[in-house]
Amino acid sequence: MWDAIYPYVAALLPTIGLLVIAYVVFKTIFEADRKERIAQAQWEREQERAASADRNDPPSE
Repeated sequence: MWDAIYPYVAALLPTIGLLVIAYVVFKTIFEADRKERIAQAQWEREQERAASADRNDPPSE
């Protein structure tokens, strides 16, 4: 029985392995992109807050 199943398993195993690798790689890329977008938005908010604080401060003379 194993002799009948082995060729199919041998043919499908590399494809399944590549799918798993591709899934992990794409998941990592998308998660890194999501984290980078969050960090970028946070940085932009901080820069905007700092700029508005600079505009609201009276000149010190």
